[in-house]
Amino acid sequence: MNWNSIRTKLIVFLILPIILSLGAGMFISYSLTTQSVKERTVEQNKNLLYQGYRNIAGLLEELNRISLTAYSDSELYRMLNAGHDDVAANSTIYASLNSIYKSTPDIFQVYLFGVKDRQATLMTQTTPKRWQGAAPYVDAVPPEGQSVFLQSTHESHFYGLTSPIPEIKHEQVFTLHRRIERIPSNEPLGFLSIDVKLSSLQDIAEQLYDSRQEKLYVTDTVGNIIYSGQEEMIGRAMNEDWYGEQLEAFSQNEQGSFEINHSMFVYQRINQENADWLIIKEIPEKHLLQEANRSVMINLIMFGLALLVIIAATVLISIRVTAPIKRLADYMNEVKTGNLNVAVLPAGKDEIGMLTRRFRTMMETINDLILREYKLELSSKTSQLKALQAQINPHFLNNTLQIIGTLALELKVPQIYTLISALAKMMHYSMHNSDSTVTLKDELEHVKAYMELQKERFENRFSYASEVPDHLLHLKVPKLILQPIMENYFKHGLSVTETDGRIHLQASQGESYVFIVIENNGASIPPGQLEGLSLELQRQAEAEFDADTEADESVRNELIPATIGLHNVLARLRLVYGEAASLELENLEPVGVRIILKLPV
Repeated sequence: MNWNSIRTKLIVFLILPIILSLGAGMFISYSLTTQSVKERTVEQNKNLLYQGYRNIAGLLEELNRISLTAYSDSELYRMLNAGHDDVAANSTIYASLNSIYKSTPDIFQVYLFGVKDRQATLMTQTTPKRWQGAAPYVDAVPPEGQSVFLQSTHESHFYGLTSPIPEIKHEQVFTLHRRIERIPSNEPLGFLSIDVKLSSLQDIAEQLYDSRQEKLYVTDTVGNIIYSGQEEMIGRAMNEDWYGEQLEAFSQNEQGSFEINHSMFVYQRINQENADWLIIKEIPEKHLLQEANRSVMINLIMFGLALLVIIAATVLISIRVTAPIKRLADYMNEVKTGNLNVAVLPAGKDEIGMLTRRFRTMMETINDLILREYKLELSSKTSQLKALQAQINPHFLNNTLQIIGTLALELKVPQIYTLISALAKMMHYSMHNSDSTVTLKDELEHVKAYMELQKERFENRFSYASEVPDHLLHLKVPKLILQPIMENYFKHGLSVTETDGRIHLQASQGESYVFIVIENNGASIPPGQLEGLSLELQRQAEAEFDADTEADESVRNELIPATIGLHNVLARLRLVYGEAASLELENLEPVGVRIILKLPV
């Protein structure tokens, strides 16, 4: 492949931008899609976990309410307070515990220890048993200062008592332990423990996640796993690295999310009176972005097919475009060898065909003129070249003005010298066309020379003043942007009858812009003309008007001369500073015009 060939360059420069644009589009689309999916997933799962929190909180509140039966059941409370040990007392206690046991199907068993009579009662599968002289089970006694305590998930047991029913199967439970106190003192009358089947928590948790793709954990304050979709982890301590890293966030926020190890985690605290649990849902990134990845695969397939079509079409188009060029090159090679009568065949109606026809016409013209006008044409071109070389150098005029100024001083006419010096400064400033930008100081010097000439012309009927901070004098600005604005004042604003004209220039610097404000007390711009001129400057169009402009025909005719200089200034400002530069017009009260140049720092 010849890399210097137009055909090769055409193929490369047609295919490469398409590949880059499509690739960038796919990358941006995928990034935005994944970010949107993550945000939407986090929001949805926060709402879902909040609903789970409400359900689990309701379960714990119901369990707490059931445990308070020890106070609301007057007979049970009286028995614990009196400590009777007879058949009637046993029947009362059995009935009360059976009522607690049957209050919800999620309760596995109920344990009660009476301090007064030192008797333990266990209600399991509606079978009550009592033991005389037993000590209270250690885990059934809430920590000091707590009347109620929620124990994390563990395997059920018989609270240190002999097995009442040997065939009973143990299962995973979590337990509410409550100390029954003699009201209003804190003296314990007994200890009540309610074992709740883990299935009650599992029914709620299974609605919060997809067990095939996601993971869910319910932990307590010390990191013990109360529930997990992985049964082998239930009852164990959470040892995952991410859990330790997020402990501070868990303790400070009720709800939140974080991303680590290619997984998204959403958590919700369950802060109840008797429990401080945490629900954590782990969503693998692979599952989270499954739809986005599927969309990317489809886009890649479509991109591959489109690329094949584009390559084929590009090759065909490049051959179609370059084949006539190669034929034209062959014609030129024949002409180079001296064959001026080469047969140039038509090459279509496009630009290359037009070029071929022009080449054929050129060869015909050359053949017609080669014998009659070649020497005459060559002589004419030589004469024109000499004429151009003989043109007057503009520096000659500048030097001549300096000679006249010197003569004026010799003749003791300083006024003429001042005017000629001002004119010479302006000409010297204008002749340096290679300087596209100058300092604001140079531009102000040029304006000052211009004002000297205008003062002589208008017999000092106006005053000029400028206020520019020293640190702005070295600001680079486009050349000749101030004189056209000043010139508009003398063309349209200064009345020939006025003797108190005023024009003032002020420069200041803001946070991001430099403002050059030019004010005069000349004639104000008519409102319709001002509106049309402002619209024209905003559009940055050519020096012609849109048919939809609201100004009437007379206003348009007046506006055309005024807009040329201002539009030229704004156009050059935009070339140097870009779209951030602006030129604004406004009328002053009672008369006058203010022009504001806004230049980025």
